[in-house]
Amino acid sequence: MAAPKDPYMLLSWANMKLRDLYPTMEELAAGESENAEEIKTRLEKVGYSYDPEKNQFVIH
Repeated sequence: MAAPKDPYMLLSWANMKLRDLYPTMEELAAGESENAEEIKTRLEKVGYSYDPEKNQFVIH
């Protein structure tokens, strides 16, 4: 499944994948054939950033 286009669906999708399947953002991007920086940029535009310690996107 490709990453959702809607930023809030993307947030849910990414956090679910990070919680259930991937220990890092880089592994999520590689495993899902996505660009980690593009995902981070899209979510930063709606107020979320990746926290590597929590391995999830959090509001900033």
